[in-house]
Amino acid sequence: MKNSIYLLILFIVASFQTSNKALAQKKDYNFLTDSLKIDQQLEKFKLPGFSLVVFENYKIVYSKQFGVKSANSKEKINENTAFSTASISKPITALLCFMLEEKGLINLDEPIDKYLKRWHLPKSRFTEHNSPTWKQFLNHTAGTTQDGFADHYEGEAIPTLQQSLLGQIPRYDKEIEFLFTPGTDWRYSGGGYTIVQMALEDTFNTSIAALAAEYIFVPLGLKNTTMIQPNEKGFLTNVALVHDEEGKVIKTGLPITPQVAPSGMWSTPTDLAKIALEMQNALRNKNNKVISHNVAKKVTEVSVLKNAVGGWSYGWQKSFGYNNYDWFACNGSNTGVGGNILATMTDGNGMVYLANGEKPNRFPVMNTTRNTILKVMNWDKKTNEEVQEIPSDLKEKLVGTYDDFLYAQGMETKIVERNNRLYVESPILEHFKGKNDNELVYLKNGFFKITDYPNLLKFDFSDVKPKSVILTRDNLKTEVQMTKKAK
Repeated sequence: MKNSIYLLILFIVASFQTSNKALAQKKDYNFLTDSLKIDQQLEKFKLPGFSLVVFENYKIVYSKQFGVKSANSKEKINENTAFSTASISKPITALLCFMLEEKGLINLDEPIDKYLKRWHLPKSRFTEHNSPTWKQFLNHTAGTTQDGFADHYEGEAIPTLQQSLLGQIPRYDKEIEFLFTPGTDWRYSGGGYTIVQMALEDTFNTSIAALAAEYIFVPLGLKNTTMIQPNEKGFLTNVALVHDEEGKVIKTGLPITPQVAPSGMWSTPTDLAKIALEMQNALRNKNNKVISHNVAKKVTEVSVLKNAVGGWSYGWQKSFGYNNYDWFACNGSNTGVGGNILATMTDGNGMVYLANGEKPNRFPVMNTTRNTILKVMNWDKKTNEEVQEIPSDLKEKLVGTYDDFLYAQGMETKIVERNNRLYVESPILEHFKGKNDNELVYLKNGFFKITDYPNLLKFDFSDVKPKSVILTRDNLKTEVQMTKKAK
């Protein structure tokens, strides 16, 4: 009898747990459609199309597409419609490199020049005794010029990689060069990733498109992602065309990008979400099938702080701390198209969106979408940080207007007092958060922290005003001089 009762209890508990799991799986995320009001935004900002995926607890929970592939055809965007992803290509290129290194095929700590055949790094006083490594190109510390590139279209002369690096292309009229000793500073460089592309293709005697497909896209089952270009055999057929500010298709609508590694990948939010989820699973070392735990950790670790827009890893931006989470993210922006991929380092949450319009058309929609999702999804990671009251004399010293000491972008940044609390007003935080209510709190360990800014701050109060601030992230530190502007 006792055994029967025990079995009955076990059955009831198991049924209850199964029922709870079923309810959790059936959670309705359609409230996002009403919250986001994207159709109205497309009309307001003349944005042709927008595609969105949200994932939570390591699963895609919402996928919705809005608008059209082309203003000329009115054909609706669907889940399989690919967009040019622009700079989102960079973290995928970096991921490919780290996966190839894990297989013993390249060494990312070695100078990249030994892998180049068609062209070699130009001579420079900065590299005479410090030849840059693969990793330094991947985290933008190699010191190279050429930040981004102009697109090309069918019927135009498409430059080779050599011509690109030699500066024989629109925007650049001289060979790529070095601006500082590799590893001593940070400068965003699409040209650096073009060098990575050439090194990969020279080493493996095949295209970066073929390598990415073999090691990433095919193993992950990504049927709508490619680094093949519109003028090449095998390009995707279901794609969104690029548009100008008036909502008109730019030329053929299909930009051709010979600099594939920095900005030539095409994909869908669904496929990009699958990559992000694989990364998240690899970070927790559970359910990952293609990317190893070791590679995921390496490629997302903060590897540079100095002048690096708040923090950078290998291809991934580590610049924000939305809702107390650590995020790996990337913003992609080419002429007439762009989007974002944002994913938490823990708990499996995030979003991907892509839009086929110019910056003034897509930025308001993208920013509203991101900020609304962050609010309504209630992703709020609890912290154990103990806060103390800021002494009045420190408040008085801190309040003021400064050069940008958070992101090193030269923008005016303020520390203001409201209701006996301190807040930091930053144009960058305002752009990405939609508001300027980033509280500056004083931790009991003597550090300061800003809402949604991932680095800890320690101010030097050796003068009547802050002289400098040390930014700290994981094991990295960098000191930033604080220039206080006169009232």
